Amino acid sequence: MKTFLDDNFLLHSDAAKRLYHDHAKPQPVFDYHCHLPPQDIAADRQFENLFDIWLAGDHYKWRAMRTNGIPEEFCTGSAAPYDKFLAFARTVPQTVRNPLYHWTHLELLRHFGIDDLLDESSAPAIWDQANALLASPDFRVRKLLERSNVRVVCTTDDPVDDLAAHTTLRNDGGFTKMYPTFRPDKALRVDKAREFADWVVALEKRSGIECSSFGGFLEALDARHQAFHDLGGRLSDHGLSHCPTAYASTKKARKIYESAICGENAEAADADKFAGFMMLYFGHLDKERGWTKQLHLGAMRGNNSRAANALGPDTGFDSIGDWPQAQALSRYLDALDLDNSLPKTILYNLNPADNYVFATMIGNFQEGPAAGKIQYGSGWWFLDQ
Repeated sequence: MKTFLDDNFLLHSDAAKRLYHDHAKPQPVFDYHCHLPPQDIAADRQFENLFDIWLAGDHYKWRAMRTNGIPEEFCTGSAAPYDKFLAFARTVPQTVRNPLYHWTHLELLRHFGIDDLLDESSAPAIWDQANALLASPDFRVRKLLERSNVRVVCTTDDPVDDLAAHTTLRNDGGFTKMYPTFRPDKALRVDKAREFADWVVALEKRSGIECSSFGGFLEALDARHQAFHDLGGRLSDHGLSHCPTAYASTKKARKIYESAICGENAEAADADKFAGFMMLYFGHLDKERGWTKQLHLGAMRGNNSRAANALGPDTGFDSIGDWPQAQALSRYLDALDLDNSLPKTILYNLNPADNYVFATMIGNFQEGPAAGKIQYGSGWWFLDQ
């Protein structure tokens, strides 16, 4: 009997089948942007049940469940794992013709050999079958990555994060290599002085460098950049609504910094200038150490303030923004290029209205000897809507 997802799903010609099976499928995975917890990989975590590996922390599934009228208790709340799984199973049939429907069944088939369609009636048997497999050593994290032919994973890490998990995996060796990616978004948030000051304290502790002065702050970030480099990190990542539109002088940036660590929120114009200074600084660090910079542009975050305040960031309340991107992006890339400090860069945008802007912008800053020095990445967040 033909299953929903057979070996030729979406392959509608002999050429497509040949290209996929003979060439694409055997290729290893080098994942240069992900949010897998490095601690889970280092500890070779064994998941207790299908909820733990599949639903906990997955705000894409939560968005679909909320859309289907599922109460928050079954998304991020206190409901039992099995009850949350049943709520998701009840939602899945409503996602037909949506990539989430395909991803759900692809994961069940690829990892658990389950080709039944998930709904409320099939959920109990699928839960039991998947949980029995998850209890075996072959379903620990590292073995799952190996079976998926994942050779490299680049996690997303704040400069103040403990990188001990990366050290552990590096010492252990194994099939999958894991490297940290430098994500210093919080270094720009002088408009939220209290949070910024707390983050600076954490940076000071992690780096061992006093940050009471602006110079110390920059030195601490440089030291953490080097620490990432020493563990094999060669990527930075920046999540911005748009590139800065102005660039503070060192003197101005110092003044903004000193006010922020004393608890004074920067006005929007000053926050933009400070971000401009810092993004140029990060560009210099990346260029000096031969890194690749990733720019994720266009996300409008925390739109539902009531829910976001209650549940925190990255819980399913971000959306596509519609800021003008072209001029600010051009100015940023050009400012680094004028100083011969433009690193290899990957640009991602969320708003499809900007596709042509980003696709044509990359051609302005290509140069040898690097082929494809500036590349266009794929911002895929909202395919599941």
